[in-house]
Amino acid sequence: MTERVYNFSPGPAVLPEPALAEAQRDLMALPGVGRSVLEISHRSATFKKMLDRAIDDLRSLLAIPAGYHVLFLQGGSRLQFSMVPMNLLRGTGRPADYILTGSWGNKAIAEARLEGDVRLAWDGKASHYDRLPQPSELDVDPRAAYVHFTSNETIQGVQFPREPEVGTVPLVCDASSDFLSRPVAIDRYGLLYACAQKNAGPAGVTVVIVREDMLAAVPERLPGMLDYRVHAQHGSLYNTPPVFGIYFVGLVTKWLRHEVGGLEAMAARNGRKAGWLYGAIDQSHGFYRGHARPECRSVMNVTFRLPSESLEKEFLRQAEAEGLVALGGHRSVGGIRASIYNAMPEAGVEALRDFMHAFHRQHAG
Repeated sequence: MTERVYNFSPGPAVLPEPALAEAQRDLMALPGVGRSVLEISHRSATFKKMLDRAIDDLRSLLAIPAGYHVLFLQGGSRLQFSMVPMNLLRGTGRPADYILTGSWGNKAIAEARLEGDVRLAWDGKASHYDRLPQPSELDVDPRAAYVHFTSNETIQGVQFPREPEVGTVPLVCDASSDFLSRPVAIDRYGLLYACAQKNAGPAGVTVVIVREDMLAAVPERLPGMLDYRVHAQHGSLYNTPPVFGIYFVGLVTKWLRHEVGGLEAMAARNGRKAGWLYGAIDQSHGFYRGHARPECRSVMNVTFRLPSESLEKEFLRQAEAEGLVALGGHRSVGGIRASIYNAMPEAGVEALRDFMHAFHRQHAG
């Protein structure tokens, strides 16, 4: 099969076609360089320009203020689950507060507990992580080293519409699945991290945006690869970085800036896409049952169930036959999950919406 299908995978996810086309060209030889993008040295002037351009584009798109470092690391969000507490919690004698809204927050907490005292500022387990906390429900320790939250839970399909209020405690965010999908007030954060394979590029590169003063709290005698200060001091070149991943992030940021029109325009497009699918759910009279409460719904991951598992299997079978692929829900919750990240074309979401309406008419009885 050479014709592209509509890929609703939660990650690695669909990528912008203009970026894929440029990468295809550069895979054999970069213009004026004579070598593949996979072959250039991370110490070369060619790569340094790519790195600087990607950082500059991120600073522009996110309006990153002075006093923040933009780092390109490896290991995905799972390594950040460990690096954050190693750098910001270890040896402080203070707790770290975590706002727990789903599966990925749970995994972050498990790693943080290896480094120090972890408190739950809020836990959505009682309602099966179908909602977010009200401001009055947050129990933040003003002494906490930081407050960590997951901006978008891909499995449960809940998303913070804005940053939680945590007073003067530094805010740390796992933004892996909604990074670059909308404007973000970076100055609200002490540290924000995101693996790339949802909205920013291919798997293998992680973006960390960290405020300068947070680095002052990093303990001594951390291994170099796990020390944010070391990576900041070396400009993300302490070791051989994920060259191709950084190159591709640069292609995505170029697409966002010059073809999409920035993050405000991207957020509007994403809102339209999500609205079509949630509209199909809400108009189905209970045939489709969304997991997340309406006020907490994710714009990135639309999760829902059908009346039976046999109907869900039939839905997935027919959808794939229509070129709508990777719609199966996570094994822990089942059902259907449509991941509609930045690069998912509006036409793909319209096709899924129309299929949902047709499948409902076919099986509603």
